[in-house]
Amino acid sequence: MQIGVPRERAAGETRVAVTPETAKKLKAAGHTLRIEAGAGLAASAPDSAYEAVGCEIVDQAGALGSALVLKVRAPAGDELALMKPGTALVGMLNPFDRDGMAALAAAGLTSFALEAAPRTTRAQSMDVLSSQANIAGYKAVMIAADKYQRFFPMLMTAAGTVKAARVVVLGVGVAGLQAIATAKRLGAVIEASDVRPSVKEQVESLGARFIDVPYETAEEKEAAEGVGGYARPMPQSWLERQKAEVAKRVAAADVVITTALIPGRAAPVLVTEDMVKAMKPGSVIVDIAAPAGGNCPLTEAGRTVTQHGVVIVGETNLPALVAADASALYARNVLDFLKLVLTQEGELTVPLDDDIVAACRVTQDGQVTRS
Repeated sequence: MQIGVPRERAAGETRVAVTPETAKKLKAAGHTLRIEAGAGLAASAPDSAYEAVGCEIVDQAGALGSALVLKVRAPAGDELALMKPGTALVGMLNPFDRDGMAALAAAGLTSFALEAAPRTTRAQSMDVLSSQANIAGYKAVMIAADKYQRFFPMLMTAAGTVKAARVVVLGVGVAGLQAIATAKRLGAVIEASDVRPSVKEQVESLGARFIDVPYETAEEKEAAEGVGGYARPMPQSWLERQKAEVAKRVAAADVVITTALIPGRAAPVLVTEDMVKAMKPGSVIVDIAAPAGGNCPLTEAGRTVTQHGVVIVGETNLPALVAADASALYARNVLDFLKLVLTQEGELTVPLDDDIVAACRVTQDGQVTRS
């Protein structure tokens, strides 16, 4: 199979879909790789590294004109114009973007959106949402430490004792757990909140305190269990109690990391403007949910702003700020997915009896296959 890897052109996107490591494995399997010049440069993978493992360095048209195109983000209109009908496309294609899906179908592509993979044990090795959220959680804390004008750890010096920073993590999925672990390594005192009671043990195992909000009805408890690896919308009664409890912790916090984000939905509001007003001057909020509207109504996507004396970071692509490792993990996710759709003879196959392939397939034969 002739595989093309174009340079990502979305603003701020530094990742690449194939690294020299995974390119070497694809070459060993008999595939031909065409890498656009400079595709991996921002991810610390120069063209020479690809050439060293047998890849061909080409221009944009050469990469996008391949039979199978591997990308990080969905192709824009000018990129689609360079792709032939019947081309196979694998990437994070945003399957909830109806116009984007229609454009892929109109171009005659057989497309696979990796973020649509089921959250199952078998699919873990190709779970791009988890691999990239892990990096986002780490980077969120590192940005918070940079913006916060005090130390994270407690320090005892000849000039006196400096208290440890108090960090509150809201939403304890993959990103939240990594945020807790990273903040703990930096010496902070951490509290965390989530609607799912099952994460309490994980939170405490990382050295953080879980903000517990008891459930008063069977409906509340059932909703809290979540589905498919995600939390479900909680009853208003529980949300009001959680809001009051979280407000107390946020007011005392030096840093708040918000991570509540479900693909295809607007981000829930976790930190209200009143909560921000109650925070200490110089406190920091890093809103990982900024791409979906943010967990704080004062968040501005793509910008860092100061509101009521609080620094609010609305970075929309945290993994791209750790491009080398983000690309390495993403490229391995892609490689594992390709094992499901490429035969040993190097031909594309679409086995719809495979739950992962069926879930990821979003367009084929001019049709959008995902409802």
